Amino acid sequence: MKTIKIILGIITAIVVIFLATGLLIKETSYVTQVSVNNSVEVVFETFNNSENIKNWIPEVKSFDVVNENIGKTGSVYKMVVENQGQEIVMTQKIIAYVKNEKVTLFFDAENMLKRDDYVFTEKNGITTITLSSSCQSESYLMACVFPFFKGTFQEQDQTYLNNFKAFAEKQ
Repeated sequence: MKTIKIILGIITAIVVIFLATGLLIKETSYVTQVSVNNSVEVVFETFNNSENIKNWIPEVKSFDVVNENIGKTGSVYKMVVENQGQEIVMTQKIIAYVKNEKVTLFFDAENMLKRDDYVFTEKNGITTITLSSSCQSESYLMACVFPFFKGTFQEQDQTYLNNFKAFAEKQ
């Protein structure tokens, strides 16, 4: 009987800690970076050409324009991404766009709200892309899970940046 109480106490503590995570950590943030052996003009143009996205994010099945503005800021796109055999429909909105310097994207993908802030800098013909990302959830239980997957999110974004580097250096 004493063993059962100890086990139940441990399980209760784990559940409380898990549920407290969603209350204490509202946003999961991380930074990734890659250097591309090309000028900032070429890298920025390649990065922001929507026809290229499938070349560095292979999970993208479709990328459609919902509303495209002249200055890019405020433009909205619909993306369909395949994740483990399941299609996820997400909306991408360009929040900020400064040519050859910065682009900020906001994604709404079911229970995940993600902000990606890409900053482009060039030194000696090598362009560095620094990605600052933050994820939140509309669902309390998903908000409890996100902090535990920070490393997975960061690894996935780093893979995409590395894929982009390989693609952009072929251009």
